[in-house]
Amino acid sequence: MSRIGKKVIDLPEKTEIKVSDGSVSVKGPLGELTRPLHPMIEVKVNGSAVTLNPTKITLESRALWGTYASHITNMISGVNKAFEKKLILEGIGFKSEVKGDKIVMAPGKIVLALGFSHPVNVEIPKGLKVTAEKNLISISGSDKEMVGQFAARLRLLKKPEPYKGKGMRYVDEVIRRKQGKKSV
Repeated sequence: MSRIGKKVIDLPEKTEIKVSDGSVSVKGPLGELTRPLHPMIEVKVNGSAVTLNPTKITLESRALWGTYASHITNMISGVNKAFEKKLILEGIGFKSEVKGDKIVMAPGKIVLALGFSHPVNVEIPKGLKVTAEKNLISISGSDKEMVGQFAARLRLLKKPEPYKGKGMRYVDEVIRRKQGKKSV
């Protein structure tokens, strides 16, 4: 049985949850998130309490029970307080800049100089807010998966190398350094 799935999820004030047509949507001060719901999991809303139960007990439904409980918890916390990831860009000549049209309100792009012969342009997904100051890139948004996926995609462009530590890394990430060549 799922320990996470058994727990009752409390809804904060100014947050609404609606279950309909095989999907669950959570609406709060920072926006609205929707996620399709698996038919093996049913969601019940009683006032400000949300409970999840499997429709029938199988190995798959027990695994999905806790997964969907975590998804709904992340959705509720995301529409109330934005998730944030920070990346540090380390290296001589490495720069980052956010460009976008403020008039059209179109999703912008982040332009990175990563030591290649050309600048790297990455489209910012809709629903994310990205800021770049000197060597610190902040990514924030209400969808936890989208924030984490975009941060991982940016980091993958230039992973930190183990000798000098150049590259892009998370703020709390520790790079294990290797010893360089020894002169005899």
